Amino acid sequence: MRRILAALSLAAAVVLPPPAALAADPPYDAALVRLSEILGALHYLGPLCGVAKPGEWRDQMEALLAAETPSPERQARLTEAFNGGYQGFAALYRRCTPSAELAIERYRAEGSKLTREVTTRYGGDASPPR
Repeated sequence: MRRILAALSLAAAVVLPPPAALAADPPYDAALVRLSEILGALHYLGPLCGVAKPGEWRDQMEALLAAETPSPERQARLTEAFNGGYQGFAALYRRCTPSAELAIERYRAEGSKLTREVTTRYGGDASPPR
């Protein structure tokens, strides 16, 4: 029985992050990770379809990071999500297509919704994606 308890304790210590790390992330962190992914996708698609200036969405991401002042680990997660959103569309689209334009429309709507939900529920002065 002691061996089982010791094994479970060891497994929990290896698999679960320490409680302090869990408490450090705000309750809206998942929404910001998703918003970061959306900003990355728009950073690629917007200029491709001529509906955004190059760097416009990256500037929004930098503003989000400046407003949040995340820990290095959290900043890495947000940046990784941004880069993943960018790279996902960069791998699929070389020119603007109707589906790329539809993705822009949907991501703008989702990004605006996420921003409104987070700012309404948790406060702050983030502005929604344009």
